[in-house]
Amino acid sequence: MERGPAIFAGVVFALFGAGLLAWTGARVRRREAVALGVSRVASAAVASVAGAAALTLGVYCLTRL
Repeated sequence: MERGPAIFAGVVFALFGAGLLAWTGARVRRREAVALGVSRVASAAVASVAGAAALTLGVYCLTRL
């Protein structure tokens, strides 16, 4: 019964984390702001950490099946 929700949560977290990391990388490569009104370095660092955490959580959920 718990396999379905674990797969769903793992896929959602993994897709969100990968998408956030890809988007952050594209913004940094173009030298554009990741978040408006915040330092480029700080916003890129926070977004990268959040993306990596979400991706790690997704992989964790998928390995716990």
